[in-house]
Amino acid sequence: MSDDQEYDQLDVGDDDERERGDVLHAGERLQKVLARTGVGSRRVCEDLIADGRITVNGEVPVLGRRVDAEVDLIELDGVPVPVRPGLVHYLVNKPLGVVSTAEDTHDRPTVVSLVPPEPRVYPVGRLDMDSEGLIIVTNDGELTHRLTHPSFGVPKEYLVHVEGEPTPGEVRHLRGGVLLEDGMTAPARVSVVAPSLLRMIIHEGRNRQIRRMCEEVGHPVLRLVRTRIGPLADPSLTPGSYRPLTFDEVRGLAAAAVPADDIEDADRHPVASVDSVTSVTSVASVDSVASDAATNGPGAG
Repeated sequence: MSDDQEYDQLDVGDDDERERGDVLHAGERLQKVLARTGVGSRRVCEDLIADGRITVNGEVPVLGRRVDAEVDLIELDGVPVPVRPGLVHYLVNKPLGVVSTAEDTHDRPTVVSLVPPEPRVYPVGRLDMDSEGLIIVTNDGELTHRLTHPSFGVPKEYLVHVEGEPTPGEVRHLRGGVLLEDGMTAPARVSVVAPSLLRMIIHEGRNRQIRRMCEEVGHPVLRLVRTRIGPLADPSLTPGSYRPLTFDEVRGLAAAAVPADDIEDADRHPVASVDSVTSVTSVASVDSVASDAATNGPGAG
């Protein structure tokens, strides 16, 4: 008998025998909801609950707790679990000329038009019409909040083809922070990939931030490609295409949202996976942008 069959039999028993002092809510048993979402088998989910790694609305539940997946916030190790029925999460490679909105009053193509029409979804954050690369499209409000709210910071990586060749001093300026009209930017991770080609990693979400930073140091952006969001990158995803995210990828994105108060410490102690992802998953994009930079040269549009 499988774990799920065994626990299906337990589900028909007397709930009162398993309350253990906890007030059970209407809805489904927590371990069933977790198992259906993809956290693990029913037995594994019960072990996670027993170990105190699961919380419901900020509280540690006891075994037998019932939840309403539509309204209850369920977290594993402090990271939300996408349990609400009907959630979809897409990774889209936005091409040039597509706007990062659900609708556009000027009838320009939108990033939402690149994914299935149902259920209704929204882009997470922004990527300018004249920029390219990865963007998340979803109907998951909790994940959207974690990835876009100023109280969190998610590292996003870009390949940036600029006019001219930045000097070591200008690269240090970008790394240390640039004073813009809306204030000083946070420190960025910046490296020179090739002449006129930078790799930049930022965790803020200001409007046209990369372009304004490079403009400020005297090197306007000619081409901008987002190659990574948190731990997520996919060089095999062609422009204009999309794919659904796996459960682990959604969890990884949520976990990558670092509270703002911890960002400074995170910058001093980078997570190893950030560097490993950068080194192996952006190769195709690096080759493409580097080839473009070499072909067009400084000053090309």
